[in-house]
Amino acid sequence: MSLLTTFCLAFASSETTHWWDYPGFELWKFVNLFIFAGLLLYILFRKANLGLAFQNRRESIKNELEKARQERDAALAQLKEVEERLAGLNNQIESIQENSKREAAAERERIAKSTEEEIAKLTAQGQREIETAARTAKKELQRFTAEQSVRLAEEILKREMRPEDDVRMIARNIEEMGAAQ
Repeated sequence: MSLLTTFCLAFASSETTHWWDYPGFELWKFVNLFIFAGLLLYILFRKANLGLAFQNRRESIKNELEKARQERDAALAQLKEVEERLAGLNNQIESIQENSKREAAAERERIAKSTEEEIAKLTAQGQREIETAARTAKKELQRFTAEQSVRLAEEILKREMRPEDDVRMIARNIEEMGAAQ
């Protein structure tokens, strides 16, 4: 049976007892409980400074919440800064890549120009060496030709020279030497 039903039945049959005197539901027990709870609360809040302890605890919780909010704001600011750095880093990477491409193109151009200059130098050097070799070969050929001409002339002279030609040449040489003195 519910408490409300019991209360209603007790109130309805109130011939000899009143609702506050119903067995197990005496009003004095509730009044006693409220007085005890009130005194307990009074002692705890006034005498044991429980109210001050609760107030201090409330203030410390407020301070901790404020500190946590400040730390969260600082963390969000750092996160924003890191994200900005990352965005800047992407820009820096793109700029470095563009600079690298430009430098690589300039380097290719410089190498091509240097190669062309080196080819021109080597070509000129080769041409000079060819000309020098040609002059040397020409001189060598002239010397060889002169030697062969002298050899052939000697052979011809030995073959066709007679002793009287030999005497006549010696005499002419002596005359020329005497006239030269």
